[in-house]
Amino acid sequence: MSGNDFEKGLRFKTCVIRSDVRQICLPRLAIVRELQKCRYREEDIFALKLAIEEAIANAVKHGNQGDSSKTVTVRFAITPERSVIIVRDEGGGFHPDEVPDPTLPERLPLPNGRGIMLMRAYMDEVSYRDQGREVVFVKRCTVAATSL
Repeated sequence: MSGNDFEKGLRFKTCVIRSDVRQICLPRLAIVRELQKCRYREEDIFALKLAIEEAIANAVKHGNQGDSSKTVTVRFAITPERSVIIVRDEGGGFHPDEVPDPTLPERLPLPNGRGIMLMRAYMDEVSYRDQGREVVFVKRCTVAATSL
């Protein structure tokens, strides 16, 4: 994926929320409705919901440092073939490669640090732009089988 190639030809919807984890449900519900319209399988919907929750929680907690005067912008484009989700915060950014591995024995008991790992595990593509202020994830999906 180079530049914005994955965005070409897609129509994005936008949801801007206050930097508050209680607001996660707003973009998540809008995205799930689109996934259901496109007949995504339940396991794909689960994977996308998990990634959305992790990305927004990271944007609120780490990016915006819990500052409710800041916002998180979620852009999404859902087609029957793939979903592209972009989550952007107003923080100072970060370097994803510098985030400690949450599977290291000394990090296992810690309550945080798994969001990036989960997004990478469930999505087909995960990348960061603008010095880590924006995460982009792509899930290629198969539609649910039609009942006869």
